[in-house]
Amino acid sequence: MVSAQDNSVSAIEWRDDALWLLDQRQLPLEEVWLEHQEVGAVVQSIRDMVVRGAPAIGITAAYGVVIAARGRRDQDAYTWKANLEQDIQDLAQSRPTAVNLFWALDQMRAALAKLSDDEDPIVQLLREAKKIHRLDVAANHAMGRLGSAVMAGVSSPAKGVITHCNTGSLATGGYGTALGVIRSAWQQGLIDRVFADETRPWWQGARLTAWELAKDKIPVTLMADTVGATLMKQGRISWVIVGADRITANGDVANKIGTYNLAVLAKHHGVRFMVVAPTSTFDMDLSSGEDIPIEQRGPDEVVSVKGHRLAPENIEVYNPVFDVTPAELIDAIVTEKGVVERPNLAGVSSLMKKHSLH
Repeated sequence: MVSAQDNSVSAIEWRDDALWLLDQRQLPLEEVWLEHQEVGAVVQSIRDMVVRGAPAIGITAAYGVVIAARGRRDQDAYTWKANLEQDIQDLAQSRPTAVNLFWALDQMRAALAKLSDDEDPIVQLLREAKKIHRLDVAANHAMGRLGSAVMAGVSSPAKGVITHCNTGSLATGGYGTALGVIRSAWQQGLIDRVFADETRPWWQGARLTAWELAKDKIPVTLMADTVGATLMKQGRISWVIVGADRITANGDVANKIGTYNLAVLAKHHGVRFMVVAPTSTFDMDLSSGEDIPIEQRGPDEVVSVKGHRLAPENIEVYNPVFDVTPAELIDAIVTEKGVVERPNLAGVSSLMKKHSLH
């Protein structure tokens, strides 16, 4: 039994000079690991959601740069650095909404610019990718402590929480963002049950969050995405706790489609709403959520489940992957560097200014 303080599962590993990803499309029925030795395969795995979750996508892309650099250098020891930029661009285009992807690629570009001549450049780039991975896990534990402290400071007769999508070890380097706070809160006795949305159309809550929490023996109840309002009306929910794929300068949050629904319901019922994400998720170049590019995916994800069609032929489908929750619906944004309560431009700017000074 793995305690809630440890990683119950791992989704990203570097071993045998290759990147290995746990194929999250197969969970929970099968645990299948895929080996990646070519950057094209890494790009495809990000696009096809073998790996998903903003921090995990960023970490995967960082390892993808290592693989790309190795391949380019093997082709031409003189021009590999210049040619590597095309591979970095391919990685950047794999998923457009999760800003952690671009942050991680910028970190790898910076490491590339600082390569020393007295050591193998691939070793140096791999060191940077592993650092990004390691720091993400440390950030998740910090967010767990800070988020549970916010919860401890607010009294509520209800001890149930709702979460949406998957924000745990599978979506990060380990431990989790929103699920990291939930794990910490459970360990401290602040909650007694997690209600996990199924999260259509990819079922991340049903397949991944329920699986992770069950592994940690944290009481979890799976529900349809439309049940949240009923639970809130019954007085069983104290917090909605979710992750984020991008946060703008004013505190607006892009997250898995359905998050905005929960925020509106929480505001109506007096339930508190918490977003948990590392500072790498903030995009200070965007002034509000209206500026966030929202990924649109194909109709097959909505009209069928695992190849079994449920909808009529030729039906029109609208399938945005994310929605935007306005800052005024959010009680707290928890990061590894601190907490912004009732987020706005001033609060977010203050947090990020402090972050840049460290």
